[in-house]
Amino acid sequence: MMVLNDDESVLVGKIETYLDTRDREEGSLVKRRFECLNNLGAAISQYPSVRETQRLRGVQRSEEELLKALCSFASPSHLLHIPARVVAARSYLVAKFQAFSLLHRLVGDQEDFYRPLRQVSLSVIHTLMAEEVYFSCLDDPGFSQEIKLNLAYDLISLWDSGTDPRTVHHLPALDALWTARDSSPPSFGTLNGTSELLRITMIMGADWQEFLVAHVSINETRWALEEFLFGLSYEEINSVRERLIKFGINAVGHDEIPSYLGSRPAYGIINSSDYRAIYDFYVDRRDAARFRQRLTVPGPGRSIEEIYLKYRIAQE
Repeated sequence: MMVLNDDESVLVGKIETYLDTRDREEGSLVKRRFECLNNLGAAISQYPSVRETQRLRGVQRSEEELLKALCSFASPSHLLHIPARVVAARSYLVAKFQAFSLLHRLVGDQEDFYRPLRQVSLSVIHTLMAEEVYFSCLDDPGFSQEIKLNLAYDLISLWDSGTDPRTVHHLPALDALWTARDSSPPSFGTLNGTSELLRITMIMGADWQEFLVAHVSINETRWALEEFLFGLSYEEINSVRERLIKFGINAVGHDEIPSYLGSRPAYGIINSSDYRAIYDFYVDRRDAARFRQRLTVPGPGRSIEEIYLKYRIAQE
């Protein structure tokens, strides 16, 4: 059954108690919202487990068959080919994010609640990201069939219970990456990214440093990292750089970027107070990367999150 874990349940209980002492109407709103979330989780549990073997008119569906299917079609675009419980589980994650966003709006200014609420919200976002990376790995000829089977099994665990050991292992890395970026906003300057990368690397652990040593000489990784650091598309970064060279300009400021581009940046503004912006930024870069892959044009064909997680998975 899709349910909150113990820490999340305790956090919600504390916030409900806190709100009851300040505004009983807001406290009642929170109770109703989480009752709806619990009801949704209970409803999802009524669907057959994706691990359950079923037979209908001579056609068998089992965990083994689902594993084979995942390794054969891989792409998450096959929405109508996956069990209803899987689609419902994603809806639960969205509903969970919205419910905790409500809590953040109501009590986010309270220091005791800010960090745990942030952690829950980022956990949902990074779980959605990790799921997409799993699918990308399943479609990657560079991964062995054994790794693909393990990833497919992890996907089934994620869909069946809401978590899996691999996701739990990798979520802190994504969280650390975004925390480091949030604490090191782009200064642009000469647009070489050295200062931003240095600040992030100082915050991240040895795993990130090993990743950089292994990948920073690869164009795609460097391009994807620049998009992540500057919040600009590969095409926009090149456009600004060309303008700097053409007019002999030594540095560019954050407020000057729109005038250099003639429009607002394609990826929008990363608002750290609205965690949805993190996922929006990821999706924008992911979609742009896929577009470049289809057209076979220069630029990153994957986001830095995908490249980094794939590296970690390959090292296991």
